[in-house]
Amino acid sequence: MASSSSEEDSQYVPSPIKKHKMGKAINEEVRIRIVNMYKTIIMNEPSISVRQIRKQISEILGVGERSIQTIITTYKETNTVAAPKQTRKKKSFRDLFDEFLKNAVRRHVHTIWFHREIPTVDKIHQAVTADDSLPSISRTNLFHFLKDLDFRYSKRSRNSAMTEKNEIVVWRRIYLENIKKYREEGRHIYFLNETWVDTTVRSHRDTFLKGLSTGAVNPSGKGKRFIVLHIGSEDGFLPGGLLCFESKKNTSYYHDEMNVDTFREWMERILPLLQPNSVIVMDNASYHSVKIDRAPTSNTRKVDIIRWLEDKGEVINQSMVIPQLLHIVKRLKPIHNKYVIDELVKAKNHTVLRLPPYHCELNPIELAWSSVKNHVRINNTTYKLPDVKNLLIEGITRVDVEMWKNFISHTKKEETKFYEVDNIIDEILSAEKSDDLTMTITGDTSSETDSDSE
Repeated sequence: MASSSSEEDSQYVPSPIKKHKMGKAINEEVRIRIVNMYKTIIMNEPSISVRQIRKQISEILGVGERSIQTIITTYKETNTVAAPKQTRKKKSFRDLFDEFLKNAVRRHVHTIWFHREIPTVDKIHQAVTADDSLPSISRTNLFHFLKDLDFRYSKRSRNSAMTEKNEIVVWRRIYLENIKKYREEGRHIYFLNETWVDTTVRSHRDTFLKGLSTGAVNPSGKGKRFIVLHIGSEDGFLPGGLLCFESKKNTSYYHDEMNVDTFREWMERILPLLQPNSVIVMDNASYHSVKIDRAPTSNTRKVDIIRWLEDKGEVINQSMVIPQLLHIVKRLKPIHNKYVIDELVKAKNHTVLRLPPYHCELNPIELAWSSVKNHVRINNTTYKLPDVKNLLIEGITRVDVEMWKNFISHTKKEETKFYEVDNIIDEILSAEKSDDLTMTITGDTSSETDSDSE
């Protein structure tokens, strides 16, 4: 038995010390252990060198000797064990581009098409750089930003071009055709949207009235502000339609303040105030577009996919694998793709019409908001919340029926431009025949020649 035990002991191999990952911050608990071990070793072996101490601690804790030296030196100088400071996440170029800027960049692309030129990344970058109302952005970042806007890079036989994804073009065409149809039917059309009003609000690229771009610029995050929701039509802002509340979050993205419950309560309140059988135009903000019954995805558990399908009356063969089940989901999804707000509106015999993403210039209420904010900016002298709210209400009152009609007239011209630019793009791209190669943007950011894949 003794020999057996001895044999087992000889085969024992201690687990290797797990090394601290390079570049990862050392937390306070580990720092305290390092300092305590240092003090214990010094106490037991006063003549030991600092280098030997570092080596012993490193072998036991798996922390690099240089980090140990830094922690010990800091302790000697301050007599404290400081936790690592949290580094503030650096803002990416995407954080600079809010709704206003997204619309402005898209307009520059369309303007190039209107001139019957191919909008290469170089041409778009030149246009954006020359626009004093837009922040500086590198050519590479602009390329990736265009991808975020659902543009794709098309490499063609003569020129490479930035074109919008088919889904966006189709969405826009359907929107334009539907709003035209509703007008021909004589239905009353309302436009709604949210914005913000800051106590420190000042002029910020008020180019709406010049017809250059639309979309509310996100607040700076400094000062108190109101989140505002309203709805209007050719008859002006809807009486009783205003929702205004003070922001509670220190965030630069005002949409964070709104949620589906608040929006639904507001919608329930204003629906009785609308004309019969009207149309309500809104964007696709998340709280506008919450689904009643979300369809399963590839991340959904198989048992939940089966349950969803069976709830829809499908008879499922239990031997089916997930791809087969998701194929059935894809077939049923359009039938059951219903939104909370749409069903609420439909129950009152109205219709929701959603704007395509990043097309605020198709919503005349953006021009109304620009006028309201301009009134606040000109008259805001105290920068106090109650005074700003009064100016906000005054500004809304000043946007009368005549102004709303002008805003809608301007928006109709924008609709015509979009319709025309789609036809121009179609005509130009159709002229370049079968040897064209179209591909979705990846990460290639070189120039526009065949050897420079943009």
